[in-house]
Amino acid sequence: MPPTSPLRRTAATVLASGLVAAATVAASPLAAGAAPAKPSKTPGWSVAIVGDVPYGAPALETFPAYVDAINADRDVRMVTHLGDIKSGSTRCDTSYFHAIAQDFGRFDDPLVYTPGDNEWTDCHRQNNGGYVPLERLDAVRQVFFAKPGRTLGGHRVAVRSQAALGVPENVRYSRAGVCLAALHVVGSNNDLAPWDGIGYTEPTPEQVAEEQHRMDATLEEVRSVFRSARAGDGDAVVLQQQADMFDPTVVDPDPADYSAFEPLVQELVDRSTEWGGPVYLFNGDSHAFHQDRPLATGSPWLSFYGVSGSADNLRRTTVDGSGLGESSYVKVSTTGDRAEPLTIQRVPVG
Repeated sequence: MPPTSPLRRTAATVLASGLVAAATVAASPLAAGAAPAKPSKTPGWSVAIVGDVPYGAPALETFPAYVDAINADRDVRMVTHLGDIKSGSTRCDTSYFHAIAQDFGRFDDPLVYTPGDNEWTDCHRQNNGGYVPLERLDAVRQVFFAKPGRTLGGHRVAVRSQAALGVPENVRYSRAGVCLAALHVVGSNNDLAPWDGIGYTEPTPEQVAEEQHRMDATLEEVRSVFRSARAGDGDAVVLQQQADMFDPTVVDPDPADYSAFEPLVQELVDRSTEWGGPVYLFNGDSHAFHQDRPLATGSPWLSFYGVSGSADNLRRTTVDGSGLGESSYVKVSTTGDRAEPLTIQRVPVG
């Protein structure tokens, strides 16, 4: 990556001032890499993780039934939606956002939602309405995050939000010995891909400034959730986002299409190594269920991103999406075992 630009310094200054008001957890005096010295938590808590759904008109019609199927799972106590609440070739109208928000209200359990690129980043496409993406980002925040610090769904609970930084969708919370965070990180190079649908061939200054500020906030969110774990709030760290930064279906990835993710990838390596315990990354975006360790020693992604170090303890899961997403969800459950604190399974729907 190039040296820090004036725009990034500006974003970092805004971030630093906002941190005074943001909720943070003090760092633990534990030595680097040491696991928390505390008993395991009671097993039996589950979160359902979904993404890239509903995707198109047929899926929109059946989405209430999909929600009801998750509601019927007695183990599930929370739900995460990893973004892309519409297909990439449909309109980004505010009326659609309100319709999805109404469907989100059908969930019995608290719902954490982190936006995807289809609902704002890619809305410059003419078949999406030819919107200015930053205007659509404002609309997404107004519809889904009007009450920051609270989940969506039928039963709303408190979460720690970065609303003070202007990123209310970035939240973190602890449940049943697990420290979780939802990170607003999207495909289309985290919105650094040019808005060619409305005539731009290069990222605009406003686009670059927004991405850098949101990434700076996201990096602080990652540090915060690891601080919570090190302070004794959990035996595992769970990170959830839309973007697939390690898409195995791309045969010859172009580094220019992934450049915005480099600071986050390095942060994941650094914080996972420092923590030493289990780290789980969940993402959507590439639509097909997949599990791997993309930052383990010897992984080609390490050299691709040009990061230093490795993180053998980070496990990644891509959830089913698009047509596959409507027929299953990923169920993540606590075990009470500090060595293997979570189980991950695909649950069929219908």
